[in-house]
Amino acid sequence: MGGIGEGGRTASLPAVVAARPPVKFPAALSDPRAMLGSVETRSVSPVFVGRAGELDTLKDALGRADAAEPQALLLGGEAGVGKTRLVEEFAGEATRRGAVVALGGCVEIGADGLPFAPFSTALRALRRHLPAELAAAAAGQEEELARLLPELGEATPGSGGGRHDEESMARLFELTARLLERVAARHTVLLVLEDLHWADASTRHLIAYLLRTLRTGRLVVLATYRSDDIHRRHPLRPLLAELDRLRTVRRLELSRFTRDEVGRQIAGILAAEPDPLQVDAIFERSDGNAFFVEELAVAAHEGSCTGLTDSLRDLLLVRVEALPESAQRVARIVAEGGSTVEYRLLAAVARLTEDDLIEALRSAVNANILLPAPDGDGYRFRHSLVREAVGDDLLPGERSRLNRRYAEALEAEPALVPASERVMRLASYWYHAHDPAKALPAVLDASAEARRRHAYAEQLRLLERAMELWDSAPDEVRATLRPVDYTEIYPPCGCDPATKPLRYLDLMAEAAVAGRLCGERERAMKITKRALRYLEEPDAGAGAGTGSRDPQRAAWFWTQRSLLVQAQGRGDGWRELGIAQELVRGLPPSQVHAEVLAMAANWQMLHSPGPGAVTAAERAVEYARMVGAADIELNARLTLGGLMVDAGQIDAGLAEMFQVRDRVVAQGRSPAVARSHVNLPSALEGVGRSEEAIGVLREGIDLTRRMGLLDSEAWVWGNLAESLISLGRWDEAMRAADMAAAPGRGPAPRGGAALKRAVISLARGECAEAARLHAEARAAYGSHDPMPQHHLPLASLAVGLAAADGRLQDARAELGSALDTGFPPGTQRYGWPLLLSAAEAEADARTLPAAAEGRAEALERIAAAAKSLATGAPVWEAHALWVRAELLRARDLDTPHTWSEAVTAFECLERPYDLARVRHRLAGALLATGGEDERARATDLLRLAGTVAGHLGARPLADAVALLAQRARLTLGHPAAPAPGPADPVEALGLTGRERDVLRLVADGRTNRQIAEELFISPKTASVHVSNILAKLGVSGRGEAAALAHRLELFPAERPTSRSTR
Repeated sequence: MGGIGEGGRTASLPAVVAARPPVKFPAALSDPRAMLGSVETRSVSPVFVGRAGELDTLKDALGRADAAEPQALLLGGEAGVGKTRLVEEFAGEATRRGAVVALGGCVEIGADGLPFAPFSTALRALRRHLPAELAAAAAGQEEELARLLPELGEATPGSGGGRHDEESMARLFELTARLLERVAARHTVLLVLEDLHWADASTRHLIAYLLRTLRTGRLVVLATYRSDDIHRRHPLRPLLAELDRLRTVRRLELSRFTRDEVGRQIAGILAAEPDPLQVDAIFERSDGNAFFVEELAVAAHEGSCTGLTDSLRDLLLVRVEALPESAQRVARIVAEGGSTVEYRLLAAVARLTEDDLIEALRSAVNANILLPAPDGDGYRFRHSLVREAVGDDLLPGERSRLNRRYAEALEAEPALVPASERVMRLASYWYHAHDPAKALPAVLDASAEARRRHAYAEQLRLLERAMELWDSAPDEVRATLRPVDYTEIYPPCGCDPATKPLRYLDLMAEAAVAGRLCGERERAMKITKRALRYLEEPDAGAGAGTGSRDPQRAAWFWTQRSLLVQAQGRGDGWRELGIAQELVRGLPPSQVHAEVLAMAANWQMLHSPGPGAVTAAERAVEYARMVGAADIELNARLTLGGLMVDAGQIDAGLAEMFQVRDRVVAQGRSPAVARSHVNLPSALEGVGRSEEAIGVLREGIDLTRRMGLLDSEAWVWGNLAESLISLGRWDEAMRAADMAAAPGRGPAPRGGAALKRAVISLARGECAEAARLHAEARAAYGSHDPMPQHHLPLASLAVGLAAADGRLQDARAELGSALDTGFPPGTQRYGWPLLLSAAEAEADARTLPAAAEGRAEALERIAAAAKSLATGAPVWEAHALWVRAELLRARDLDTPHTWSEAVTAFECLERPYDLARVRHRLAGALLATGGEDERARATDLLRLAGTVAGHLGARPLADAVALLAQRARLTLGHPAAPAPGPADPVEALGLTGRERDVLRLVADGRTNRQIAEELFISPKTASVHVSNILAKLGVSGRGEAAALAHRLELFPAERPTSRSTR
């Protein structure tokens, strides 16, 4: 329904009126619809006038799409200015060039829009034109995509199955975008979405997502809207502003016709040159609006122009009023029925004999007031301006009576309208009929259908409408209402839902969740506050009682407030969670109780992990098991595992997290799948097991992408970037960070991505870019909810930036601010790099007189913080040695032994950049002793460090290595090979026999532990060999070493074996 029709179909009337004579045009002209072939047209003028520049832009977009560069365009203009005619012309051109045209329009039912209407219509057109391609593109996701196109799956309107959360809506959006990309992989597709000014909120959200995330495919998305309807508070206005900021979206605004263009348009309509005075008069009256030019030209041609009022709205009504009475009546009925009214529904509402109805329709169609719908099963006005004029002319009682007739007809025979629209339209008709007894149940049914389709904005609007109707509906009607189910873990009343009536409080619970899910957080917060006040009333309806007598529901609403406060940036949500905990304290186990404890434990894990958080997580797991709340149990176990790792129980905590990961993947629990593939690799990275983390993260990217979990996928990409940085795979890390910050991602993942890019930029000496990215990350994280995982890395980077700029006092201030906040348990991964940056800054500035004041205090603070910061894992033990060495260097007390300990510790880890840095420091300490043996060892160390720095592009480290070598008069070039040259290419690379064996196993994909088992050496020794191999080959990671070995065919006679690792 709606829009400018579905491509490939010419408008036709139902069979009962198919024999009507064609619309009469001047003899010199044929029906203008013939000019566009199979593309429907609604214009009177057979001549396309003006718009050359805009049409060229559209054709250019089509050409780019043909080259697999997807295009997005917005076409605005006032009502009647000619948007539809331009779209018709462009659609005709696209069809002639072999493109598939899929057209859909936003649909008005009274004052309401249908959720996802333009996408449903366009997908239906695509299915008609490319059935096999659409089926293949939707394969495996039919049930989910059936929310937009019911023909794809078995899902039935009104079924309430499936999850209802932010991820489910994001998944639907992602699947829709990827479906269009896959269909457009081999065919150029023009997707036209008309009349965005009528779009429902869910349609607006989907359009925004689609235009932000288009990546591939031969696809052109063209959306139109009325610019004169977009007032300051119109909901489309912020969307247009957002899309304007996207470089991938082009926006066109159609202006009115000039006088010359008006003259050419009139000539086309009349098939003759018009009188110049007539052109002047029509141009003045129409002000260049194409639709009004047509109306005035036709009126003048028919001799009815004299005597008209100055009102253009009256002009539109004059042509309707010239129809026979029965045709005027039918026009009024169609105006109130929606954008398009099905023929059989119209017949039921009009209550005319079939002959009389056909005659009335023939008159309206011949007068070009009504047009048959593209599917040939209904009627609509040729232009929405005429429909609005007719609708505005209805009397108040007449409007409600027509809506009642529509509702009664639809109730009597539901098959009169498509099944996907039935519930929504019935709710709209009854509501505008002003009959609360009928409207309340219908609106509630429609809200359940909106939720099933993940159209949460429409669900909220309908629930607010239900709350508006609640007191007006008779008691006996309310007594018959039953909840479809209970939202999220909102506590049921403990009675049989089949016999217990729905309550007003239940509506508020549903509305609060719907508002949170659709982003209308302010409305959701107001509803939540009303619900809590309602719970405090002594007579809170149906035995609800006071808040103290209904603590479970009060606690549930407080958890909602906590989520909303955090989402709105008004706080960290802990106060609200604290109230919820007090309300459930001492109550028997329940889902609400378990959820409150799980949320509290998760909050503490992110903000201040400790024994209290562990206790809350353990109780949440216990209570969830007792009440059979599997999702809450698994989430709480995941939190518990992370807290155990933070507390030093690394093996036990990771084992718990692996068990949860395996279970949720096996059971397909999408939110828990996403969270496990974010938190588990984060815990692995936190204890230095980066390679293992990457394996889990790669799985997570695949799973979250297939599930359409956009924000979760962004978190996974961000964590992958962090682990790749640790392993010295910086170019890959930058690409992963770019994916984390791709269009459509949330602010926190974008902040994390900026932070990772900033770390690499600083290490590469790109200080200005690092500073810009640091500011971007700080802005994305915000200041309302400081978490250690955000503010400690930001502080560490700020210290590094200040030190690189020579601003030591600023570096000290940043450190002081962070130390004042402290290091909660489990924040070693953030605390040690911060202390290292500060200690290194002090050591580098030790010879500067200006830095002397305050140095002793700064060093003492760093040392004290280091004593309080746990290690718990080899990687942080190595950092502790490094920080100790830098503090000694700051006092000129470091020795080769000090740095040798740090180097030995890092040689057991896969941290090539960190190892190169401590090798550089050890080389400096050795050179300070002045012995020849020390100089030889320093040369080797600097050569290894310089090789890694060059490979990574770490210019500051490379410069420091070169400067130290220059001052010591060392030559770092690789020693010349012996004259004969070894026949063995492995030996040519300078590898020893043992290193050859290790490289062979690295190329086979073995881990250090597996290498150690096969060669009968310790894992620590294997790690040292791997580090030496990477340095000698000039690569930064195992993957690159393996690739180089395969590329050079170092082991041609050996067939690699596959061994799976966890």
